[in-house]
Amino acid sequence: MSDAKKTPFYPKHLLLHGKMVEFAGFLMPMFYEGIVPEHMAVRKDVGIFDVSHMGEFYIRGENAHDFIQKMTTNDLDRIEPGQAQYSAMLYDHGGIVDDLLIYRFPDKYMMVVNAANIEKDFEWLKSHLPETGVELYNASDDIALLAVQGPNAQKVIQKLVNYDLEQLKYYHHAELEVAGERMLISRTGYTGEDGFELYMSPSVAEKIWDSIFEAGESENLKPCGLGARDSLRLEMKYALYGNDMDENTNPYEAGLGWIVKLEKGDFIGRETIIDAKAQGLSKKLICFELQERGFPRPGYKVYKEGNEIGTVTSGTFSPILEKGIGLAYVPTEYSKSGNTFDVKIRNIMIPAVVVKPPFWKNGTVRIKHK
Repeated sequence: MSDAKKTPFYPKHLLLHGKMVEFAGFLMPMFYEGIVPEHMAVRKDVGIFDVSHMGEFYIRGENAHDFIQKMTTNDLDRIEPGQAQYSAMLYDHGGIVDDLLIYRFPDKYMMVVNAANIEKDFEWLKSHLPETGVELYNASDDIALLAVQGPNAQKVIQKLVNYDLEQLKYYHHAELEVAGERMLISRTGYTGEDGFELYMSPSVAEKIWDSIFEAGESENLKPCGLGARDSLRLEMKYALYGNDMDENTNPYEAGLGWIVKLEKGDFIGRETIIDAKAQGLSKKLICFELQERGFPRPGYKVYKEGNEIGTVTSGTFSPILEKGIGLAYVPTEYSKSGNTFDVKIRNIMIPAVVVKPPFWKNGTVRIKHK
């Protein structure tokens, strides 16, 4: 573990007795008090996550727009400066390089990528740079990142800014002073609840952490670790790279067809996924709920009438629904809602049913930002 990086908030995690683990090359808290109370804090009140392990690249120059259009599946022309967009990069064969966020500014773009893929993504982008007109910079070590998520997130952050946060719409961003420090703040997150992500200089990280905790005391703010982050995102069917999608899955199979805009013109992998879709998908990522008590985990096998048909990619015992839930790839003919199969858990076949996503349908993101 000695080679693992530490985020600027590492001292704060130790003070709060965070259970530290190595994740994507970083020492990160798996939990503090426990996964379930942290999960429920985000669903009912508000939680704070250190997500400084994520990667950030700046892309600027006269050809930056065209370069990003070529490298990503979504359509950059659908957002204005001050907005963000969920997208993905594909390999030529249609497999997924990574899923990511693009932030648009008047003079540049910021791409936010998964921690485990920082080097791979940067090299992929670099290998496709045009000879002129695009500057690419890896700013990952220059940025500390916090996510404040939950129904009370706005109340907490509002105390620290001289700006009406009602004006900051979902998937929009602005440069604001938070507790007197200038930073980028966006109304984004990975939990299904309303919330904000704060991109700041590492030099002010501990000050901002303390300010948020002070502002959040009356709103029952809890520090949250990777465990709650995973269970929260799974209840929303937010796919995780490396589990639910990778270079062997295309975006249609992974349920990400909504971020593929074929009409925008050429991008890497476009022709391959058009062909794949025309031929018909052989597998799909589905949501399932266990019909008896159990804890599905990645790698568990899925069976239909005794025959193995797929594999669980993500699974947990949902704290809010109080049942086992998961994602799995199954042949397309078994992917419709209401279809049943069995998940093999410790040599016992547990019945499961395919359900429509998301599992948790009452998140404040859905209610507030329809």
